[in-house]
Amino acid sequence: MACCTASYNKPAMNITSLLSPDRVVCCDDIGSKKRLLEELAELLGSSSQQLPQQEIFDSLLNRERLGSTGLGKGVALPHGRLASLAEPVCAFIKVNPAVDFDAADGQPVDLVFSLLVPEDSTEEHLQALSTIAEIFSNPGICASLRQCQSDKCLLDLLNQWESKRIPA
Repeated sequence: MACCTASYNKPAMNITSLLSPDRVVCCDDIGSKKRLLEELAELLGSSSQQLPQQEIFDSLLNRERLGSTGLGKGVALPHGRLASLAEPVCAFIKVNPAVDFDAADGQPVDLVFSLLVPEDSTEEHLQALSTIAEIFSNPGICASLRQCQSDKCLLDLLNQWESKRIPA
C-alpha cells in the first residue's frame, strides 16, 4: 500500500505538454529498428533546444543495448538521458508497416513514444515513463491511434486522453 499512497500524493504528469505538433508523426516504410531510432533522434533534435541528433541517437541506442524498450502489443518506449538537456522532450511516431523491435512478446512495433530527460532527472524520468506506459496499457487508445491517418489525428487523440485523465 505504501507505493499507492506515495503516487497518490504526486501530481499527475501532463505528458502531452512535452510534445509539440512537429514531433508527432505518421511514418511509412521505416523498415528497421535502427532507422526508427534515427527518425526519433531527428524529431527530438528538432525541438526548440536544438539537440545534437547523433547524441540523441547514441543515447537511445545505448538504452536499447541494455534491453529492448519494446513493451509488447505493438508498443515501444525508447528513452534516454542527456546531460545537455534542460527539460524533458518527447516524440511520438505511428509506423506503417510495423517494425521488428525485439519486443518481449516478439510482436513488431507500430506505436512508438520516445522520451529524453536531463541526466539528473531520475524522479521526473520515472514519472514520465509511468504516464506513457499508462497511455499504452489502454487498448482503446492504442486502437484509436492505429486508425489515425494524420499527424494531427495522433496529437488530438493523445491530448484528448490527457484531458480526460487530468481533471481541469
